[in-house]
Amino acid sequence: MRAMTNPFYPNLFSVFELGGYTLRNRIIHASIVTQYVVNHAPSEKLLNYYRSRAAGGAAAIITEPIAMTAHNRLSSRLRAWDDAGLDQLKLAADTVSAEGALLMGQVQDSGRGRHSVGRNDGAVGASALPDDLSWTVPAELSAMEIEDMIGDWARGCARLQSAGFAGVEISAGHGHLFHQFLSPWSNRRQDDYGGDLAGRTRFLRQLISAIRAECGYPFIIGLKLPADDGVPGGIGLELAKEIAGRLAEQRAEFDSWTWVWGAHARSLYRHLPDAHGERHPYLSDIAALRQAAPDIPTGAIGYITDPNECETALSDGTADLVFLGRPLITDPSFPRKSEQGREADIRYCVSCNTCWRSIIDGSGLECDNNPRVGSVDEHDWQPTTVDSPKHIVVVGTGVAALEAAHTAARKGHRVSVVGDYERVGGKTSLHAALPGGENLSSVYNYQYLMAVRYGVEFTLGRQAAAEDILALRPDQVILATGSRSGQPPWLDDEWAMSGLIPSAREMAADLLERHDVTEGRAVLVDQDHSEMTYAIAQLLAKRFTAVTIVTSRERIGHDVSLINRQGIYQRLHDLGVEIRCNVEPVSLDALEEAQLQLRNVYSDATHIIDNVVAVTHASSRIPNNALQAPLEAAGLEVILAGDCRAPRSLLATTREAYELANRL
Repeated sequence: MRAMTNPFYPNLFSVFELGGYTLRNRIIHASIVTQYVVNHAPSEKLLNYYRSRAAGGAAAIITEPIAMTAHNRLSSRLRAWDDAGLDQLKLAADTVSAEGALLMGQVQDSGRGRHSVGRNDGAVGASALPDDLSWTVPAELSAMEIEDMIGDWARGCARLQSAGFAGVEISAGHGHLFHQFLSPWSNRRQDDYGGDLAGRTRFLRQLISAIRAECGYPFIIGLKLPADDGVPGGIGLELAKEIAGRLAEQRAEFDSWTWVWGAHARSLYRHLPDAHGERHPYLSDIAALRQAAPDIPTGAIGYITDPNECETALSDGTADLVFLGRPLITDPSFPRKSEQGREADIRYCVSCNTCWRSIIDGSGLECDNNPRVGSVDEHDWQPTTVDSPKHIVVVGTGVAALEAAHTAARKGHRVSVVGDYERVGGKTSLHAALPGGENLSSVYNYQYLMAVRYGVEFTLGRQAAAEDILALRPDQVILATGSRSGQPPWLDDEWAMSGLIPSAREMAADLLERHDVTEGRAVLVDQDHSEMTYAIAQLLAKRFTAVTIVTSRERIGHDVSLINRQGIYQRLHDLGVEIRCNVEPVSLDALEEAQLQLRNVYSDATHIIDNVVAVTHASSRIPNNALQAPLEAAGLEVILAGDCRAPRSLLATTREAYELANRL
């Protein structure tokens, strides 16, 4: 009987034969480090994560790197270097296959690459040359050590196969070990594993052959290859084509390929493109690269967040498969909802890269727009309905307020939301209007849609006093009224009251209403170090002929992950924004002469910035919790949420609001 064609995305939800297996659709969960592996075993959180993505409709899931070699046995990786890990590997594979999906492992070693603090003293590599980020100098692998590692990986892949894994992906991009061998920048060897293209690809080619010889069929072997790594003297698109052509000569031994961008260098940010650039920026180059062997199944990857983008990549011949990482973190049911035409129900990835930061920080995979990552039944979550519903009044219209409102309503409570503004979103809606912030609107748009669906009553555009809230006769109040910018120490009361030195948020809101360019320099005093501050700096660069960022810290972006900070620096330098570190304003008295005096926070030496026509500040925020005391005095139970409790990140705000509402 012929399978029915999906009416919404016929290519995306068609079956595909790969490596002796039938994929139920074209969506592959790209490899994502979770930090959910504990002592080489999958934690319950990891099993929940896999189960939800499989039940949510992905055809296959690629794990994070698995420990297979004697050299790399990190406790945060699943164990496949011997048979002792087989039961745990089987548990992971069975969890995924029970939901109709395939599980694949990733073969990878970081080599000299390191993007966390410090050097890797145990690193090995193609040549004893420093990593471009950490300056780690690896021990150069001997030919015998390379052969031993190939054998370890081949036997490890066979163990995965015996445990029920459907295949592996060899990660040869992103600046990892295999990439280091492929690149003339990092491989200066004079033996069989260096020199010309044949030598630099030999390690990878021998590994492919060894895995195929050990595992046979059915078993999927996929390749993730470097496209443009952004490193001078490294791999660009032309060399990437040559590498693809050389590997295509043994196409009978592997099943698919895709290409990735960036490396362990100043180009690391190209690994995870965000909303500051064009959408799906790599597809045209992937389409060109696959021409080395058009018959090899090819994966589309890189800032693809919408099912229409997936379908187009397939229908126009760019790719045969779509690799999604961040979108499936945000919503494990992205495939199922897309298949059913329920796009409005998708909780969309905003490409903020908080997920990347969370794993680098070691806290485990987290998401700004999904507070339930790794929870039970994450893919089809519906809270337990309460036996005794309450009337919950939520004060505020930002992300914390909306998350609490729709969660409480889904539990069966009657929920009323009151807020000052006529539109929802709070400060996040301002950020969404700034350069690179547009995707953030999907956070509060989803929350608002769910709130309306579950019957939340909204009263917007009205500043509610305590008596107004009491008149609603609530059983409980959630105060989510956000925060305001504080007054920095260098700004005296007279200047603060004048309104001539606005907060960065206030200035941004004003500048968004204008499109004229002012001659002169705008100075942004940065005591915030968040992404929003640098989006405001970009806006300033469009409205003033010169911009200077001033911070008392040794660099900007302390609250931003490395991968995003690189992008920030790139954009600010492209715009000609001056950055002055380790300084703070001393006095504003010379502003009438268009001068701002700065003081070095270590030496006390003073400096003058000339031609200053505007000064603004991104300072620590102060909770807007004035309603708490009168409401509690009236006998109401008041719960503080979001910045109203303590100014923090979007991640913390969303998670806290969800958790407190789920306890009601």
